[in-house]
Amino acid sequence: QVRVVESGGGLVQPGGSLSLSCTASGFTFSNYFMSWHRQAPGKERELVATISSHRGNLINYGDSVKGRFTISRDNNKNTVYLQMNALKVEDTAVYYCKASAGERYTYWGQGTQVTVSS
Repeated sequence: QVRVVESGGGLVQPGGSLSLSCTASGFTFSNYFMSWHRQAPGKERELVATISSHRGNLINYGDSVKGRFTISRDNNKNTVYLQMNALKVEDTAVYYCKASAGERYTYWGQGTQVTVSS
């Protein structure tokens, strides 16, 4: 059974930091391209960061998070991380983890809420 589970969301003040985790099971994690996405109320889902399969040496970020967020993966733990620093109110959203190895093999997590507010 495939499972993709995000954790680590919560409430943080502007300028603060938060670390999200996404743990997967039911498939060969190292073979999958992993990404984080987010969706704020009333807005479309937005790509936050991506990391390539296996060594994870290819990484990309959305323009709005460049220089503040860091994506990484640990294939031994079947986990991808998103370190978020210098958080802004506009980072408030539900954050989703996605695993992909082609259109037929794409799995989403249920999401974790991140709220940035004073």
